[in-house]
Amino acid sequence: MPPNTTATTGDTATTGATSVKTGRKKGRKARLLVLVLVLAIIGGIAYGAYWSISTVRASFPQTKGSITLDGLSGPVDVKRDGNGIPQIYASSAQDLFMAQGYVQAQDRFYEMDVRRHMTSGRLSEMFGKSQVKNDAFLRTLGWDRVAQQEYDTKLSASAKKYLQAYAKGVNAYLQGKDGKDISLEYAALGFTNDYKPQKWTPVDSVSWLKAMAWDLRGNMQDEVDRALMTSRLGPQQIQDLYPAYPYGRNKPIVQEGQYDALTKSFRQGGATGTSQGAGSTSTTGSTGTTGTTGSTTGASQGTTGTTGSSSSTTAGSGLTSQLAGLYNVLDNVPTAVGVNGQGIGSNSWVVSGKYTITKKPLLANDPHLSASLPSVWYQMGLHCRTVSSACPYDVSGYTFAGMPGVIIGHNADIAWGMTNSGVDVTDLYLEKVSANGYLYDGKVRPFKTREETIKVAGGGSKTIVVRQTQDGMPLLSDRDDELVEVGKKAAVTTAAPDRGDGYGIALRWTALDPGTSMDAVFALDKAANWSDFRSAAALFDVPSQNLIYADTDDNIGYTLPGKIPTRTSVDDGSIPAPGWEPKYRWTGFIKQGELPYEYNPKRGYIVTANQAVVDKDTYPYTLTTDWGYGTRSQRITDLIESKIKDGGKISTDDMRQMQLDNSSEIAKLLVPRLLKINLDDKQVRQAQKLLEGWDYTQDADSAAAAYFNAVWRNVLKLAFGNKLPKELRVKGQCLWVDKIDSTGPVDDDTKVRECGQRDADQAQPDGGDRWFEVVRTLMEKPDSDWWKTPASGTRKATHNVDQLFARAMIDARWELTAKLGKDIDTWSWGRLHRLFLKNQTLGTDGPAVLQYVLNRGPWKLSGGEATVNASGWNAAGGYNVVWVPSMRMVVNLKDFDKSKWINLTGASGHAFSAHYTDQTSLWAKGELLPWSFSSKAVDGSTSDALVLKP
Repeated sequence: MPPNTTATTGDTATTGATSVKTGRKKGRKARLLVLVLVLAIIGGIAYGAYWSISTVRASFPQTKGSITLDGLSGPVDVKRDGNGIPQIYASSAQDLFMAQGYVQAQDRFYEMDVRRHMTSGRLSEMFGKSQVKNDAFLRTLGWDRVAQQEYDTKLSASAKKYLQAYAKGVNAYLQGKDGKDISLEYAALGFTNDYKPQKWTPVDSVSWLKAMAWDLRGNMQDEVDRALMTSRLGPQQIQDLYPAYPYGRNKPIVQEGQYDALTKSFRQGGATGTSQGAGSTSTTGSTGTTGTTGSTTGASQGTTGTTGSSSSTTAGSGLTSQLAGLYNVLDNVPTAVGVNGQGIGSNSWVVSGKYTITKKPLLANDPHLSASLPSVWYQMGLHCRTVSSACPYDVSGYTFAGMPGVIIGHNADIAWGMTNSGVDVTDLYLEKVSANGYLYDGKVRPFKTREETIKVAGGGSKTIVVRQTQDGMPLLSDRDDELVEVGKKAAVTTAAPDRGDGYGIALRWTALDPGTSMDAVFALDKAANWSDFRSAAALFDVPSQNLIYADTDDNIGYTLPGKIPTRTSVDDGSIPAPGWEPKYRWTGFIKQGELPYEYNPKRGYIVTANQAVVDKDTYPYTLTTDWGYGTRSQRITDLIESKIKDGGKISTDDMRQMQLDNSSEIAKLLVPRLLKINLDDKQVRQAQKLLEGWDYTQDADSAAAAYFNAVWRNVLKLAFGNKLPKELRVKGQCLWVDKIDSTGPVDDDTKVRECGQRDADQAQPDGGDRWFEVVRTLMEKPDSDWWKTPASGTRKATHNVDQLFARAMIDARWELTAKLGKDIDTWSWGRLHRLFLKNQTLGTDGPAVLQYVLNRGPWKLSGGEATVNASGWNAAGGYNVVWVPSMRMVVNLKDFDKSKWINLTGASGHAFSAHYTDQTSLWAKGELLPWSFSSKAVDGSTSDALVLKP
């Protein structure tokens, strides 16, 4: 059974996502104290009031009148609506993108500057020595080096021309400005170092795609977690925690697949070479397995290794510590768009005109990303006054500040949306490292090396050596001292070389190969039909995304683009592999023509919400072993089906209402069981009664939702969280656990105190729909060892599922009494489930005064984890919101001017601008703004008009 544990401290509540992790060094906190004094003056204390007003206003953009810009070939109109959202009109493509660079820099240059310092590993130049370790890791990955290679060798001449024009526009904005003229944050930084913003380059824009790909990289975290679990759990137990994808209940995206020839070949045994059969044996813990088998009884505690594949890697205490060290390095890397790969999800669906009121398609999208301030998205329109081959753009939607073009949105002919596909494009390799290189195929190969010098604000620098294998894999373990030491103890099950100085950890990742994703953005923006769309998507190699499509001719479609590796039958990519064995190297990439897609399916709609793309039994390649489990996608499907049955039609507002669906699927499973449990304590029974008649919706004002989610959190903690190794548990949670050594558990009843090591928003069990499936499966085994827990204080030991559920209900009652008060009439989900928006750098840590100046919130939110309205929270860490629908849009293909959109925050990155968070309250209520597209509609909604003159 799982190792016995006794909790000694409570859980740590999460405080929301941040973009640059700070505050871990005393020097950093000292510098923040100086910033507090600066910002106190900015706030108007004593004689600083006049200076504060002038400083704040100096950085606000000019949005009316005219500005002369050298480099334009003709005048450009910038029309902003009442929310400060710009629509740009130009007569040439170069002028259009130059103006885009200028306008985005007006609103968001500080954000852009931080981003490029992150992607290039130069955060220390802005924020000092606290970021040196992050920079060293980012330099090791070499995002900017790969971006430079893309720019030099891969991108088209037109893409380079547009990137150059964009950079010219950014630099036109910067010309003649001091830091304080650009942003309030620079005014504050000026009191601590002499940092000055530098000119923008085209590569700065390309690099951002690498950061986005990093946060959307697939199953790398699961790969690490499975290996870490082996220190406390046996093979069957790990498999219990990674159950099979429920294809029979939650449908994959592609159901009428357009890969018929490939499938026929596969079924006839003709798919050979680089393909991996979907029926191949997978490693314990993968969702590609055939499910759990039997109870966990007899699965030895601390058993090393995994089953089902000769690639299995054992994780004795050495490798466990090594991977934990790697996790700590990964966790410290600043986030770009997600919670470092955790909890990344999205919804997108399209309904054909057959089922809509307009008789033309409706398309909805809401990517689920980290909550950030300003929002990761920037809304804008890019319009050629006359669309032609020389100026082919008439597009509107969401983009990233720092990148030309539009990422998600629509043009005059088509609309598109994106969700993360989750395909496996990363693998970790253990490398036998020696003084002369690394072992591969029986020979020692020399590393490729380069020196990187990290400049640090305030003076000084640090030089590091980056090592790569001959095929370009960076050695991540060089960036953490602990990894070097504990690598000496790593163990593997395959015939491994003598460990000597230990094993290193290297990374193979598709985004470290130069690609063409920037070309894809420009191609998508001007695509006029399905053929154009597919051709553009084929250029989008990283990150691999689910792309949905609709056009004004009433066609809908889906395609999976991306550079997706193939592997041999001995390796499914689910755990770290032995790098010295050639058979674990990638064998190639799936051809674009063999990737799944759908076009005008008979059912009349397509739903993507991070579920499986295809049925594993009908597709010859393993795309991943770690899909999302399809809870949201099936709920959206059910909502669509319920609306169109008996001839019903769907409206634009129906699509919006679907985005706001708060239904809890795990509540539907558990509540009937919870209501049957007899409870002795009157006050616990009182809380139990909240669940009677509850409709399972998680509205912000719902007391039942608050209590159920507290029960769910405690079920997870008791059954699983307290039995996981410390590397996966939340910081602040300390337990007395069975002692283990490198050979397994020590059979002398010895207990040791272990404290969790993960940040609250990254710990396990996080409560997502993988855990829904874990609990659903184990409820069929009511006497499973997972339901057994030891006595603790006044709490009795539990021996079956109902006893554990009863204990969770008791614990939840008293947890909420402590958090919300004894009177259940005052309870509400929104009081627990709050969103805090934090400025991406200076607002993430430090004294309250600093946070007050730059941060906003809280907002009490409806929704929840694995809910369509996905205001995600981590059950191990607390109830606060850690990821959100970062934007919402509904595109009306009949009349684009009747489309709707909203952003998480606002157009501006200036803390005291009226457009800093002017959309947030509307977003929290589920409201959408009008989305003007035609020139007539744009003119009617224009509040401020600016002319950029040559």
